[in-house]
Amino acid sequence: MRILAIETSCDETAAAVVDDGHHVLSSIVASQIELHARFGGIYPEVASRQHVLAIDGVIATALREADIAAVADLDLIAVTYGPGLVGSLMVGVNTAKGLSLASGVPLVGVNHLVGHIYSLWLDDTGAVGCSWHDLAFPIVFLIVSGGHTELVLMETHGQFQVLGSTLDDAAGEAFDKVARILGLGFPGGPVVERAAEKGDPHQHDLPYPLQGNLSHRFDFSFSGLKTDMLHRARKAGLQDPGDEENAPSPVVADLAAAFQAQVVTNLLDKTMDAVQFHEARSVCICGGVSANQQLRQEATERFGQICVPMRIPPLRYCTDNAAMIAAAAYALSQLETDAPAGLDRSDLGMDVIARLPIPENSLT
Repeated sequence: MRILAIETSCDETAAAVVDDGHHVLSSIVASQIELHARFGGIYPEVASRQHVLAIDGVIATALREADIAAVADLDLIAVTYGPGLVGSLMVGVNTAKGLSLASGVPLVGVNHLVGHIYSLWLDDTGAVGCSWHDLAFPIVFLIVSGGHTELVLMETHGQFQVLGSTLDDAAGEAFDKVARILGLGFPGGPVVERAAEKGDPHQHDLPYPLQGNLSHRFDFSFSGLKTDMLHRARKAGLQDPGDEENAPSPVVADLAAAFQAQVVTNLLDKTMDAVQFHEARSVCICGGVSANQQLRQEATERFGQICVPMRIPPLRYCTDNAAMIAAAAYALSQLETDAPAGLDRSDLGMDVIARLPIPENSLT
């Protein structure tokens, strides 16, 4: 089953062709990082306009690399319809509707967060941990990105339970804001990680978010940690730090290392707790922040110690991409239900939903 997928939820214009939910025939991503770097974050109007300019070429390249002569030769078209930026989502959804109408190929909408979950079922090259063949239910997922930090229990395909989420900033958003505080540039994840390589995380004793708060046992909070970093930066005289990207000072490097270490510790502590509490047989980490090397290394060590199979997708499928949308569309379309979780079969009547949540308890 060959699926063309389109993903435009934020600032990446992506298209992919995936066969049977696992085999990636093509995956094309047009990045907008350079356009948004001067703003220190995503500028929604710029993002949607750039999607309009890029999407036709991205889809054409994806079809060509997959050796698909025409859209009509496909079995399904899948597109992200939420959550995300409204303008960006509309470009992808309207393009997908046009392709479906012109070709007669069925159209489905996919929840972006469910797409991240199904990035774990894509090909193995570059993945960390076990093969997707070895994933056993129930699985605990840590979805960690610029806009989302959530713990999700997946009992079987299409059945999700949200265990916890962020109460304020997502982890990736916190990385972006701390990078701005330290004068490291955008996007925050990679630049903080590079600076942290030169620092000593033990030079700063940062607060542990929600420590001992049992009412938020599986929830996350990073705003207080971010504020603490701001105070430390000002105390160190970094009110106007300038461009530290290429050669961060020892002060900046130590702060970056301490922040990264605390975020990774908090993410993995909560995930470990969820795995043990729910007696999960596997654990998966996905989303843009899962590209962080310290997170990947420490997750491998910690879950290896308790002998729970762990998987993190290849780097190319951590950040937003369309291959994961195709993987989700395939898996969910195979379920024997008219309304599988995370899939919208409303065809041309589908609309975008900016704050679309992860569906729960939907195999009924």
